[in-house]
Amino acid sequence: MSGLDYEKAGVSIKKGDDFAEFIKGIPSPAVSRGLGGFAGGAPLDLRGYAEPLLLTCTDGVGTKLLVAKRLGKWDTVGIDLVAMSVNDLAVCGAKPLQFLDYIACGKIREEVLHAVIQGVVKGCEIAGCELTGGETAEMPDLYAEDDLDLAGFAVGVVDRAKALPRLERIAAGDLVLGMPSSGVHSNGYSLARKCVDPDDRAAWEELLVPTRIYVRELLALIGTGKVAAAAHITGSGLSGNVDRVLPKGLRAEFSWDWPEPPVFDRIRKGGNVAESEMRAVFNMGIGMALVVKPEDEEELRAVAKTEGVELFRVGRVIRG
Repeated sequence: MSGLDYEKAGVSIKKGDDFAEFIKGIPSPAVSRGLGGFAGGAPLDLRGYAEPLLLTCTDGVGTKLLVAKRLGKWDTVGIDLVAMSVNDLAVCGAKPLQFLDYIACGKIREEVLHAVIQGVVKGCEIAGCELTGGETAEMPDLYAEDDLDLAGFAVGVVDRAKALPRLERIAAGDLVLGMPSSGVHSNGYSLARKCVDPDDRAAWEELLVPTRIYVRELLALIGTGKVAAAAHITGSGLSGNVDRVLPKGLRAEFSWDWPEPPVFDRIRKGGNVAESEMRAVFNMGIGMALVVKPEDEEELRAVAKTEGVELFRVGRVIRG
């Protein structure tokens, strides 16, 4: 009887190495040529920064991965993975520089991982950052063969004087402007999945639409100097996220009258979900929110239009 080895235990070193080589071979400026070492790096050009702050963040895709698994479609969740972190950097005024991924699975399936990483690279291209490293962990005793989990890590830089939020500039009467979402994005899927007909493929495909990456448009708006705060609308909805960037004693009040993607009504009706719960869990069609002075609204709308995005007036800042 032959002895055990790593391959027989369920881990293929060769497949892991082959996947790393596949990533290095993707022809994109968003893929670092230095991939494969023990750490990844990129040149840091700090010209123009008086007091640079290096910001870091991390996030995942959550149970949206189960939607990809149901549909057998893995080429968009990598975009979600990048979006969740780079959008968090952008609302702080930071330009994303580097991204790293962590992929955990029960078994390396090349066709799945290739699709995932190509989505990651596409997300990095949209965000204008570089994939500088990552880790692929094949863990057969922890995950089933067709299980997959993702985590992402991003690094960005901002000048301290331009970092958001600028709490001293925020007051009752300020407006909250919203940038439309592409759908549910990557939060609330433990609820959303239970509200959709298992046989309605079109509804599941709506759930899989990737998170919008707002970096270019948002940094252009922040660059006007007219944005006092910005919030990435993720789990806990509009109120939960906008209130995080407001001074103590102030809160956001919303009109709830903007155009809403149809997927939210599918969820609402399919699960008989109360409106208060919908608003507490989902972005409801607004992926980014900006806090601005009323007199700056028109200028920001014009800048947004040149960037190909519409701004909606979604609420205002009040005491409370």
